[in-house]
Amino acid sequence: MNRYPLWKYLIIVGAVIAGVVYTIPNFFGESPAIQVSPLRTGAKVDIELLKKIDDLLLKEDISVQASYMDKNGVKVRFEDTDAQMKGKDTIQSGLGKDYVVALNLLPNSPDWLTSLNALPMYLGLDLRGGVHFLLQVDMPSALQKARESYLQDLRQVMRSESIRYSKITSGRTSIDIEFRDESLRDQAVKTLEIEASDLDYATDERGGTSLITAQIKPEVEKRIQEFALQQNITTLRNRVNELGVAEPIVQQSGTDRVVVQLPGVQDTAKAKDILGRTATLEVRLVDEDKMDPASLQAAQEGRIPSGDDLIYDREGTPYLLKKEVILTGDRISDAQPGFDNTTSEPAVHLSLDGRGSSIFQMTTRENVGRRIAMVLVDKGSSEVVTAPVVRAEIAGGRVQISGSMTTTEAHDTALLLRAGALAAPMEIIEERTVGPSLGADNIERGFKSTWIGFAALALFIAVYYSAFGVISVFALSVNMMLLAAVLSMLQATLTLPGIAAVALTLGMAIDANVLINERIREEIRNGTTPQAAITAGYERAWGTILDSNITTLIAGIALFFFGTGPIRGFAVVHCIGILTSMFSAVFVSRGVVNFIYGRKKRIDKLAIGDSDWYKESK
Repeated sequence: MNRYPLWKYLIIVGAVIAGVVYTIPNFFGESPAIQVSPLRTGAKVDIELLKKIDDLLLKEDISVQASYMDKNGVKVRFEDTDAQMKGKDTIQSGLGKDYVVALNLLPNSPDWLTSLNALPMYLGLDLRGGVHFLLQVDMPSALQKARESYLQDLRQVMRSESIRYSKITSGRTSIDIEFRDESLRDQAVKTLEIEASDLDYATDERGGTSLITAQIKPEVEKRIQEFALQQNITTLRNRVNELGVAEPIVQQSGTDRVVVQLPGVQDTAKAKDILGRTATLEVRLVDEDKMDPASLQAAQEGRIPSGDDLIYDREGTPYLLKKEVILTGDRISDAQPGFDNTTSEPAVHLSLDGRGSSIFQMTTRENVGRRIAMVLVDKGSSEVVTAPVVRAEIAGGRVQISGSMTTTEAHDTALLLRAGALAAPMEIIEERTVGPSLGADNIERGFKSTWIGFAALALFIAVYYSAFGVISVFALSVNMMLLAAVLSMLQATLTLPGIAAVALTLGMAIDANVLINERIREEIRNGTTPQAAITAGYERAWGTILDSNITTLIAGIALFFFGTGPIRGFAVVHCIGILTSMFSAVFVSRGVVNFIYGRKKRIDKLAIGDSDWYKESK
């Protein structure tokens, strides 16, 4: 009657073994470490960089536990924080400004566990320590940037339609276009209302000049602000990856603010540096008329021609580029690394949006035989990536960047272009730092309270339900272990509210065991045989357990999808805890009971507490 097939026991044993393997890494702790990652696309991460770092540390006699490369860069593990801080200064001074040298914490898990992807669960800011930023998005700048983009669009539309205008300028709230006569102005209005419908147009006469005043429509203005906020969030998420942060939190707060939490980051200055990074592409014409040696020499000496900028490529070759930006990275819909079909050299393949495609097609049509420069702008510095000669008109919105780049550089460049630049400047209006000691104190207090609660429950259940109570305690232990294992496998973030959810899970898990044990007691009081009482107890309690847990799970799912920050952290642990408690309270507990009692043909007594509630079977 109370027997499990072999496969069910194998599932239980497998779950317990997996739980042990993926829970163990949480007990090894973390070591202070340094992560070195490239700041510029030209900076390489290879074996030579690793050797250089080792040599720098060896020269200063700084003790190192281990150093290795991974997909994020070079990581160096130290014995203590003093060596970590000294190592950071040494590496930073030795490598210069081309690399990010960030303080970090790395798990001490053995290699065999790491090879199984058995890693400790992530700890939130309140447990691990780290930095918290509240950033304000400069929405007026976002709108001004949008007006500059619309200005270029209007200029291109009127050029393509052969509409002559005197001057076009961007003001604080509008774009002003001047014409010599009223007929040209009216023609432009009709065209622009069709080709650039995101703007409202008004006509006026000022000082004998026909004028069009274009303003962004209110609904479009709202859309631009929403896009700027979401673009900044996306860009920030890509940027913080360079710090090696486990589960960074980057989320919207209100209509124009972003919350950034970086658990484990100790270097606030470096975090600010990364958050402020920008990276985008500019397409500009090479001023071929002034690329002679004499003009270049004069430009390098500080006499840059009016209307031009002097920009170098990574090999130091100077270029005089026209100030007018034809295209920016805002028009890039996708960027992927690849290879040049002709030369097989590493390249970056770009896809432009509709407007970007038409602008690029027109530019290449009008500049056949001239050079167009692809300029990468990052952290306020500009670098010519490539400046190919236009051989023919390029249509379709497919653009290739190639020339003097490695496979890694092509990959990094594509990543930067996909991430894009900040759509609008951001200002840090709030900054908080949670020290590692405070986080450690929160961990100690949180887990201490959880373990005290567990011990109290275990003692009560073991005394009250005798042998069945001990089985319930075992199932409760398996539940706690599986909860930690699942959190570790999913690399979910445990926060202080998450520890509260663990305590709540304890209560719900033991409640299920209480329901089962009381149903078994009730069956025995009614004169049911022990074997039948066990069967009926588990089967009849299952419906109640399922209903109560599903309703609670629904509430947890709602908290996860609609909550933010600590509430979401609570919901994650809560939902996982419900699933593991159902498995342990019913499946694991029943398996142990069946293993003990199922093999016996006759049972005279069940060790389930008060003997007055027992009636001996005939």
